[in-house]
Amino acid sequence: MPVSPDMAEDLAAAVATLYEQAELALIERVTRALAEGLESPLWAELKLAAIGNLRAAIEEIIAVLQVDASGAMHQALAEAYDRGQQAAIAELGAVAVGPALAAAEAVPAAAAVDRLAAALVEETGPVYTRILRTGMDVYRQVIAEASSTPLLGGQTRRQAAARALTKFADRGVTGFVDSRGRAWSMTTYVEMATRSAVGRAAVQAHTDRLAAAGVDLVVVSDAPEECPRCKPWEGKVLRREGPSGAGVVEVEHATEDGRMVEVRVAGSLPEARGEGLMHPNCRHSISIYLPGLTRSPGPKRERSRATYEQSQQQRYLERQVRAWKRRAAGAVEEKDRKAAKARVRAYQGRIRELVAETGLPRKSHREQLTNAR
Repeated sequence: MPVSPDMAEDLAAAVATLYEQAELALIERVTRALAEGLESPLWAELKLAAIGNLRAAIEEIIAVLQVDASGAMHQALAEAYDRGQQAAIAELGAVAVGPALAAAEAVPAAAAVDRLAAALVEETGPVYTRILRTGMDVYRQVIAEASSTPLLGGQTRRQAAARALTKFADRGVTGFVDSRGRAWSMTTYVEMATRSAVGRAAVQAHTDRLAAAGVDLVVVSDAPEECPRCKPWEGKVLRREGPSGAGVVEVEHATEDGRMVEVRVAGSLPEARGEGLMHPNCRHSISIYLPGLTRSPGPKRERSRATYEQSQQQRYLERQVRAWKRRAAGAVEEKDRKAAKARVRAYQGRIRELVAETGLPRKSHREQLTNAR
């Protein structure tokens, strides 16, 4: 069967949930610590004296997250690699015989999985330092703003604290910048890193099995809601590895010994992936290309269920649902909590309208915040 980064998306979601859970725990812990005793004239002094308690609580959140996330990442990558292998075996089982079929059988993948997991753990390592720094910075900032505002004749201390905490809930743990210079929140950053890693694991396992079976060519599927980076590669034949660039190659027919056929290739798979194919959230897949037998996908005969822009609109609405859920978690006043929950319902209504209009599948897990432990 074909392989795609999309086949391991659920594994990335499971890892991201742990970080979202930790972020929600952080927001609730900081909010609860600051909300206690807000009416006391000694509130600021009491909060500063208790800063060590908050630090210990945040470090406990981080310690649990590190253990859980490391294990979850390794498990996700092992499962993604296995799915990629099984996809290749399913394809090869239909066409390979003799030595090629034997080479296609699954092999122990511990070393490959360990390398992928170590790279992902290292990539997400700065998250933990950022969690502690963000929590402590917000705590001190709220104390400073809530203490100075009444002296300046502005809002009350409770209102000032609520305003600052709302900003924190909206923003979450931020400060993560990817290789393209784009800023991300913690959960989104980890989710994207994990999606990329599990997608690579599945594709790598698939191509490793094809290489063992002597398969050199693959073909890219046609997919709905394709993005501009992927569209140029749709339906194209690629070298599994090797030089970049398009050209015509002469290869042996898949089933007729000695018969040579010409195949036009658009480049190599590493080249295509370097230019964006099979990025996180990519819906394209690759499968074995059998010279003389496989027909490349032709032009689309039917309109996709939706456009790429509409799929991105859905992702935006999902982010808004999660953002307003965080705001509800960080609300000091009950009226603000109710207002945030109303916004959650409004954005969920817009998602329902969008999926009904376009036929896009609703992925409710992208709208969820896991309750903090």
